[in-house]
Amino acid sequence: MGGRGTFAAGKTVDYVYKTVGKIYDVKVLEGIGGKHALPEESHSSNAYIKLRPDGTFHEMRIYGDNHEALLDIAYHIEPNIDPSRKPVFHIHRFKPNFNRDYASPMTKEIYEKYSKYFVGVPKYDKW
Repeated sequence: MGGRGTFAAGKTVDYVYKTVGKIYDVKVLEGIGGKHALPEESHSSNAYIKLRPDGTFHEMRIYGDNHEALLDIAYHIEPNIDPSRKPVFHIHRFKPNFNRDYASPMTKEIYEKYSKYFVGVPKYDKW
């Protein structure tokens, strides 16, 4: 899978992600060659998941109808949400041009909608 689409100026783009599994209906991606973040655009899926090396949930990116990133759901250290330096569920919404908003606390609605994908992490109930 290329970065932002599969062709650039008529040339094939090198793959920078590989699919390493699925959680229910969502592909789990892993970066190739040091690629860390999930793709900014998706033309074939409504979401992708990134796991930690131990197989636990790290991040899920949801895409809108325009195929661009809409929302990140993450479980990792986020000092702006929890200064204890422990992993915490939080969200990032995207603005136009792939700019991500600051972290916001997880909402109960988002958690309930997507919780089946959060493998290996403790249940969250801090509303």
